[in-house]
Amino acid sequence: MTLDLFDLTGRVAVVTGARRGIGLAIAEALARAGADVIAASAGQERDGSEVERRVRAAGRSFRGHRLDLADRAAVTAFAAELADTPVDILVNNAGTVRRAPAAEHSDADFDHVLAVDLASQFVLAREVGRRMLERGSGKIIFTASVLSFQGGVTIPGYAAAKSGVAGLTRALANEWAGRGVNVNAIVPGYITTDNTQALQDDPQRHAAILDRIPAGRWGRPEDLAGVAVFLASAASDYVHGALVPVDGGWLGR
Repeated sequence: MTLDLFDLTGRVAVVTGARRGIGLAIAEALARAGADVIAASAGQERDGSEVERRVRAAGRSFRGHRLDLADRAAVTAFAAELADTPVDILVNNAGTVRRAPAAEHSDADFDHVLAVDLASQFVLAREVGRRMLERGSGKIIFTASVLSFQGGVTIPGYAAAKSGVAGLTRALANEWAGRGVNVNAIVPGYITTDNTQALQDDPQRHAAILDRIPAGRWGRPEDLAGVAVFLASAASDYVHGALVPVDGGWLGR
């Protein structure tokens, strides 16, 4: 049946930034499709988290890891811990944002955002992807952004990192598509998460953004669920290097 293409039963998925927001919605969706979930983020509890509750409610197993994605050594160590686990799906979703006008944007903020939003993504993709290549199969999904295509305002580090994620998605797909590993990215628009809270709380910015979204509303984390399952499943086996917008029509305007 066609729906069998989306069945993830028995697959193992690593989802970074799964404690809340988009990552939480994606982890739950993958679990409901049949995947066991390993969640990692800076604030991730080993036990008792909301993401664990949702994954276990779907009947799947769960492991939680506290991981500082700005710490290269910690990211490398986490990847090494996964060596004995055949990871079928890697969702490189974790991200952060630091807001300040470019002329006042500090080196520390710029470096921190690039470390979390881009460098850690590459390290995990390289280490997990290497083992996927050895097996000849795997799915890697990045979370890009509409700012992979646009410059944004007062977030130069984030715009640079997300532009880098778009390039990294294509670069890895070019090398790995012929070896059984799919590398693609979801491109969220303006979603109601902690990272956009400052925009939601600013009446002028909130109204201006809403006015530009053809769908007439901000996105919700669960709006990303279907695309995530698609890109993690056999339904996307011939999809490589794609940047899939889930933005209410923002980029099409």
